Amino acid sequence: MIKITQIKLSPNHSEDDLMMYILRFLRVKKIDIINYKITKRSVDARNRSAIKLVYTVEVNVKSEDYLLNKLKNNPRVSKSIDRKYNFVAKAQNLSSSSENYRPVIIGAGPCGYFAALLLAQMGFKPLLLERGKSVRERSINTYAFWSGKTTLNLDSNVQFGEGGAGTFSDGKLYSQISDPSDYRKKVLEELVESGANPEILIDNKPHIGTFKLARVVRGFRLRIEQLGGEIRFNSKMEELVLETSTNGKKYKVKGLKLSDGSFIRTNYLIIALGHSARESFKMLDKIGVYLQQKLFSVGFRIEHEQLKVDEDRWGEMCGHPQLGAAEYKLVHHSLNGRNVYSFCMCPGGQVVGASSNNECVVTNGMSQHTRNMKNANSAIVVNLEKEDLLPFERFKNDPLAGLFFQEYLEKKAFELGGSNYYAPVQRLEDFMSSKTSIKFGLVKPSYLPGVKFADLNFALPRPFIEAIREAFVAFSKKNTFFKNPDAILTGLETRTSSPVRISRDKDLESLNVQGLFPAGEGAGYAGGIMSAGIDGIKVAEIVAKKLSIKKIN
Repeated sequence: MIKITQIKLSPNHSEDDLMMYILRFLRVKKIDIINYKITKRSVDARNRSAIKLVYTVEVNVKSEDYLLNKLKNNPRVSKSIDRKYNFVAKAQNLSSSSENYRPVIIGAGPCGYFAALLLAQMGFKPLLLERGKSVRERSINTYAFWSGKTTLNLDSNVQFGEGGAGTFSDGKLYSQISDPSDYRKKVLEELVESGANPEILIDNKPHIGTFKLARVVRGFRLRIEQLGGEIRFNSKMEELVLETSTNGKKYKVKGLKLSDGSFIRTNYLIIALGHSARESFKMLDKIGVYLQQKLFSVGFRIEHEQLKVDEDRWGEMCGHPQLGAAEYKLVHHSLNGRNVYSFCMCPGGQVVGASSNNECVVTNGMSQHTRNMKNANSAIVVNLEKEDLLPFERFKNDPLAGLFFQEYLEKKAFELGGSNYYAPVQRLEDFMSSKTSIKFGLVKPSYLPGVKFADLNFALPRPFIEAIREAFVAFSKKNTFFKNPDAILTGLETRTSSPVRISRDKDLESLNVQGLFPAGEGAGYAGGIMSAGIDGIKVAEIVAKKLSIKKIN
């Protein structure tokens, strides 16, 4: 097939308009076109008065070789390449008599589920352990906490349970990683196979939405089980059990103890923890697994009226069904050297309580697939620097210092919010004037379980506040919706990424523990659903290769 890029059409275009463009571009007749398909779709809104939809198409046409030769000097034309994922191993000829060879995965987030699915597809019958509940039970617990009907469940909340932290989010499927391989396509295709909308295969910035993510997660579980894999919920890793290694590494995996007292024997453990698995990080540090400090970012959630964001981005095309709810991405380099940027922007969504520890308040943003709620929200966060963690180190370069810093901030937010899991909030104008708000204006906070007015200038260390205040001034000069004094700030956003990295080598294995494969966001190697899924696939491939060699010999 012939691939054509950068086809730009008005949002009002029809299907016939796209066909006519292809015919004119290739200089062929309609009878010469066997079929075509859209492979990528994006929006070019750099000029608000002339917004365009941008397509990449693949066309099956008669006389393909002739046309490719004729257009060989046109950079927008090429022969399409159908990248098909190829499995690296198969287990059908391998003995399964020893339970030591059964791969075990910790964590049913995107990374863990993709690792489990790949291993199951290759015939290795993995065992996946999740400390939380199934997505249905988890959703019941989470919504009950938000509504104030129950207390916080430490193992079943926004952070923990089937689907991981991404389940209660916008379900974004794009990332900043550069990967020329087939992994990205593999992730999207498996999501569609598990219940996601096929449109994610072509959208430049695909998303799934919270409710639909729950359906997709259930689809993953069913497929893994049909392939011989096993998934156990309410199965929290209490301790990783190690023994002396003989292959040059200090230890090797023997198995793990669960919180119910049971013991799982394995020599191949993929540890796909979420970024909030603090007890597990502390346990790994205690038993001597190599960990590193990992810097992250902290800040607030900000809410604006989604309509104002749409007007700012789409101009006269605001409300057009082909455009949907507008997003934004902002960056400011402050005078004190800090970088301030928007993170996890959720169009037409809400801010929710993402606590997973007692007496700590954490925010997160989520959207449904429709993105049709009144407010837009985004985290506005500031990068940490090494010196920020010095007061929280037990010893030099303490790998858990970032974790302790997070806990310190979240407990402060808990107190500012009234010590009942309400979040501290403040109008933007009042934040800039350093005074506690007394009433809301045009923008009403969406945070659940509830909110309490407080001065957020006391919620973060001074360098962070200075950088954020400076950034708000800069953002308001280029984004009209940022001029609204009634925009709402909600604190705090602290879980932007893992505060720890579980060190691994070029073979994706722990630096000092044979058979331990750290993976995904919690281990410090991903940031979002797409990159976590890709990392899960890569680690599963390594484990499959090692299992094949080990068991054949």
